[in-house]
Amino acid sequence: MKKKLSIITAIALMFVTLCLAFVNTYSVNVFAAEPGCKANVLIERSSGKVLSENNSHAHLPIASVTKLMTVLLTLEKIDAGELNLADKITVSSNASGMGGSQIFLDANNDYSIESLLKSVVVASANDSSVALAEHIAGSENNFVRLMNERAAELNMTDTNYVNCTGLPQAEGYSCAYDQAILLNKVLGYELYHKYSSIWLEDFVHPSGRITQMTNTNKLSRFYEGCIGGKTGSTNEAKYCLAVGAKRNDMELISVVLGADSSQNRFKIASDLLNYGFDNFETKTIFSNADLVNKTIKIKGMDRQTHLKAERNFNLVTNKNAEVDFSLNFNLPNMLNKVSENEIVGNVEIVIDGVVADTINILSSETHNEANLLDYIKEIVNN
Repeated sequence: MKKKLSIITAIALMFVTLCLAFVNTYSVNVFAAEPGCKANVLIERSSGKVLSENNSHAHLPIASVTKLMTVLLTLEKIDAGELNLADKITVSSNASGMGGSQIFLDANNDYSIESLLKSVVVASANDSSVALAEHIAGSENNFVRLMNERAAELNMTDTNYVNCTGLPQAEGYSCAYDQAILLNKVLGYELYHKYSSIWLEDFVHPSGRITQMTNTNKLSRFYEGCIGGKTGSTNEAKYCLAVGAKRNDMELISVVLGADSSQNRFKIASDLLNYGFDNFETKTIFSNADLVNKTIKIKGMDRQTHLKAERNFNLVTNKNAEVDFSLNFNLPNMLNKVSENEIVGNVEIVIDGVVADTINILSSETHNEANLLDYIKEIVNN
């Protein structure tokens, strides 16, 4: 009887072991066998950690998802003060003649940068994309060079742009992972969020003619927490989507390339996001709260400087997982003087015995070097 029980116990243990192995594999690459698309990826925004992927570095056409780079370069020019939303652009006949999705710009008429950028974000307008490219770089070809240079700076190593619209053209490609990196960057701009949240809006041409814009990203209306995204579709690329969403304190980005239908790209992207929100969470391992009771004395003065973190450290983990971590502070006991925002030390984030990150610690205040009067005051006080 005991022998039978031991055999049954052994079989049960083997079954549990296999189940655990399956769960671990499943959590790493849950959508690897997802039907209906050529590639996909799911990342957590703050860390860039890949939570699920399938062919995420495969070189594929991405159709109008290409316009994410057009949008980024325009936003960066605005942020740098090189462009103003109220600036007017005279639209060329080349730009107004773009096919595919468009806002039907009038050639040789003036449009504001704001109206053109908004039409690219909301309605994926090819004509507006080319108008912006020509204004920023002098020609679309020059702008494409800027696109590829920026892609290289962002370590988008599996991307080659050949136009600013995503219209079919040989040698143009990217991958799901690179587009996740790019959308992550674009989502850092409040102006983008302002436009990407629009569902329906009239585009008024200088002549008074009106073209209605409808957001091509259906998840902006129908997915809880959607914070923006970009669609694309051509015969070559099939149906593509890059989209971001936020729930509680976690933000995720899902990219789907080469889906077999428009409906399926939205479904797969939603399934990926749901998987991420259901199975993972973001834990704040280090923040300013950890510096509340830490100060550095200023030499010769009865003063101390308070400290702040250059940034937080967040860790993406499976829900309810325990994290073994410690904080190693490297700070001086005393300073002669210090300026506000000056780096005074750092903290090492140690997870499972390994240094996962090192974050600079800054002074919150400015303190000048002590003079003779300061020393006298300190002697009197003591």
